[in-house]
Amino acid sequence: MSDKPAAPASAPSRASMKKELPEHFRGYKHVWVLIEIERGTIHPVSFELLGAGRKLADSLGVELAAAILGAPGETMREAAKEAFAYGADLAYLVEDETLADYRNEPYSKAMTQLVNAHKPEILLLGATTLGRDLAGSVATTLLTGLTADCTELAVDADGSLAATRPTFGGSLLCTIYTLNYRPQMATVRPRVMPMPPRVEGREGRIISFKPDLDEDQILTKILKYVPDRDSAKSNLAYADVVVSGGLGLQSLENFQLVRNLASVLGAEFGGSRPLVQKGWITSDRQIGQTGKTIRPKLYIAAGISGAIQHRVGVEGADCIVAINTDKDAPIFDFAHIGIVTDAIRLLPALTEAFRKRLSPHSRDRLAG
Repeated sequence: MSDKPAAPASAPSRASMKKELPEHFRGYKHVWVLIEIERGTIHPVSFELLGAGRKLADSLGVELAAAILGAPGETMREAAKEAFAYGADLAYLVEDETLADYRNEPYSKAMTQLVNAHKPEILLLGATTLGRDLAGSVATTLLTGLTADCTELAVDADGSLAATRPTFGGSLLCTIYTLNYRPQMATVRPRVMPMPPRVEGREGRIISFKPDLDEDQILTKILKYVPDRDSAKSNLAYADVVVSGGLGLQSLENFQLVRNLASVLGAEFGGSRPLVQKGWITSDRQIGQTGKTIRPKLYIAAGISGAIQHRVGVEGADCIVAINTDKDAPIFDFAHIGIVTDAIRLLPALTEAFRKRLSPHSRDRLAG
């Protein structure tokens, strides 16, 4: 009998935890993207997801399909043309008068009917107000897994979807697999994925699908459309130039320096989560994991430490300029240009310098 302590059991590898895919799931193929349409306008996140979906479909050797729900009409055909231009091979047109405006019940029924009829392997939706509402209902009805707010999507060696998202308040990134359920579902926030190039004249197949819906059986009704009064308040997600501030600015009065620079540059302004908590900015201007994800051409961060929650929201920017007094601040690990100085002193100087050099025409060129 040995007196040596027993060696600890090694943790099972992910490969050993996977089980063989059940036979009835092997008929699920292709990658789908929901094309989100509201009031006749396609949300740009749909095109971003087509770019991500194209890569997944190519890795799997399958087709990329667009799922388009709405009332019969030319808008549906135009949406299909746009989906083809951004990479889709085919488009499922789910047309019914009950789908004229988004309501959870008819959209969930129509989407689950379409999935059950044509069996996609992967289904991607935007993590918008509409997409989050629909994704949860569809996943629950289909009894499948859903990974929300993903920052990265990839195909694993065995062909399963590897969906990565922040967890534990953004302090960690975890990759989630839906092992024995189909379709594999994920939502992605706007501006997390790059916009793919648009190919004019690209064509694809259209498959019409008539859902089994009865307006009399749907409890919710659209009585009137009232636009969100704050809908035009900020355009952070799609701005080309963004200036933001953090607690390093020390006061609300000093945060005005961020707004001044943004105004001169013709840019949007935002801030980190603590500024929302202090009431310095409204929630629609929060940048980071729990706020907006942005992909500007130029991002100037003043007095922001750069914790992972903030990094997730800005690392897609073409150029990040960080201003901080702490040379060891995490933001300098991913900034393209780092300036170790007091932002309260530098911002007025930058604002004045740009004011002298930039005419309105020059600002337009900077944004372009």
